[in-house]
Amino acid sequence: MKKVILILALVFMTNSHSQEQKQVPMINVSGEGKVKVAPDQASISISIETKGVKADDVKRENDKKMDGILKFIKKSNIDSEDFQTQRIALNPNYDYEKKKYNYVATQTVQILLKDLSKYDALMEGLVNEGINRIDNVEFKSSKMIQLQSEARKLAMKDAKAKAEDFVSVLGQKVGKAILISDNSQIYVPQPRMYAMKSMAMSDSAPRETLAIGEIEITANVSVNFILE
Repeated sequence: MKKVILILALVFMTNSHSQEQKQVPMINVSGEGKVKVAPDQASISISIETKGVKADDVKRENDKKMDGILKFIKKSNIDSEDFQTQRIALNPNYDYEKKKYNYVATQTVQILLKDLSKYDALMEGLVNEGINRIDNVEFKSSKMIQLQSEARKLAMKDAKAKAEDFVSVLGQKVGKAILISDNSQIYVPQPRMYAMKSMAMSDSAPRETLAIGEIEITANVSVNFILE
């Protein structure tokens, strides 16, 4: 009986000691870092869409226009690795009034433009070659990895500064970080789309087809610091 009591006492003391060791004083704070930069690249998604009553005719016409589009892109000194076909589709649409099918062919190309000063000339040439859809323009930076790293460092500095603010009135110090969570989401602003409208203007008229603005890279972290 005494042995049982002794064993239970030892187990209790061990558990109590373990709990004391686990109860490390700490503080959890969040930090945010922001870096802004003017973009120097644009990812452009353009499409050519054709319609007709015969599938083979529609596809043939679409392919002919796409051939001209791809040749123009190559002539614009855009490297072959910087443009790629993203989507090819040929879909039937049923006309309930006429009770017959017509067809829609679509091809989409993604272009990485590394010189924004060429945007107007590129888009004007693509329109002349037959594109009838600008699906998306997304601004980018060629230094995105470096900018993300800077934003993360700023987020960590912000988190530590917050922790120091909290504990400064308690006579304690911020120790080592024991847990770091990255909660970052990259937001890339979209440009104002004036391209198709401006291309209809006379050559003598001033035009602005892009509001480039800035890219804001934001990093968010959550950090657990030991208190000393």
